[in-house]
Amino acid sequence: MNDNQLQNTSSLSTADTWNLLDVRNSSPVRTAELRPLSVSPWDIALCVTGTLISCENAIVIAILFYTPTLRAPMFILIGSLAFADLLAGLSLILNFVFIYMLNSEFVTLISVGLLIAAFSASVLNILAITVDRYLSLYNALTYHTERMVTFTYVMVVLIWLVCIILGLLPVLGWNCLRDEASCSICRPVTKNNAVVLAVTFLLVFALMMQLYLQICKIAFRHAQQIAVQHQFMAISTTKGVSTLSVILCTFAACWMPFAMYSIVADSSYPMIYTYATVLPATCNSVINPIIYAYRNPDIQKSLWLACCGCVPSNFSLRPRTSSDV
Repeated sequence: MNDNQLQNTSSLSTADTWNLLDVRNSSPVRTAELRPLSVSPWDIALCVTGTLISCENAIVIAILFYTPTLRAPMFILIGSLAFADLLAGLSLILNFVFIYMLNSEFVTLISVGLLIAAFSASVLNILAITVDRYLSLYNALTYHTERMVTFTYVMVVLIWLVCIILGLLPVLGWNCLRDEASCSICRPVTKNNAVVLAVTFLLVFALMMQLYLQICKIAFRHAQQIAVQHQFMAISTTKGVSTLSVILCTFAACWMPFAMYSIVADSSYPMIYTYATVLPATCNSVINPIIYAYRNPDIQKSLWLACCGCVPSNFSLRPRTSSDV
């Protein structure tokens, strides 16, 4: 009797095992779970943008590092901006990897912290370059002194200290992982933190506009004082003002949509709107090397020497200061 029961039990166990295997192989729910994770085209676009950002700014950093003559305050700030944008590009690539391969709460906090620190440093370094341009005109006689170099290094150190603290905030508990209702459009950043960052950006942009307005006033005043070169200076000043307008408009077009959307929206809004405002903001780090580095004749000369070993005969190198735009 016991042998029959054991035999029946064994048969049932074997049958159940095969049935479970058949269900596992044939169930549409199981099949759906085994399908590869779909990748958002927006995330692919951000990853590609991050790769382009990294390549562009790595070249700038390499040129500045291997060219001993590029050590003026202007180039220190350009190097700091390039490093911030390089970190931003690498953070976008890591964020893509973390989302689809190492998705966990701690990794998410690290990724978001890197992005906040990098892009905050990028914006603040652009402000620092604007301040440097203003000081080079306002204090032209004392600009090329050791005191100005020290001031530049102090400014760079302060920028990075502030940005590192901002990047550490999500890891230290300033996040919405335990309260989804308080999330901003960029989870796990809280709505309040996102609003503070957005308002800070608007204040930075307002200060940049004020400084560039003062730069234009000083440039026009210099043009009027130099009567002999009045025609040349008028053309040069007009070109400079046009370039300043392009710089400000580009900066605003890239960052303003994301800043305004961060203030009015939260995590309940569709993700497509977040992607549509984040992508232009990241593109600002693509444009920065072109505006602040590759247009500089000294960097162009170093780039030509590094790539071709020579400088074109039609390449004219004139003295350039940070007031040039």
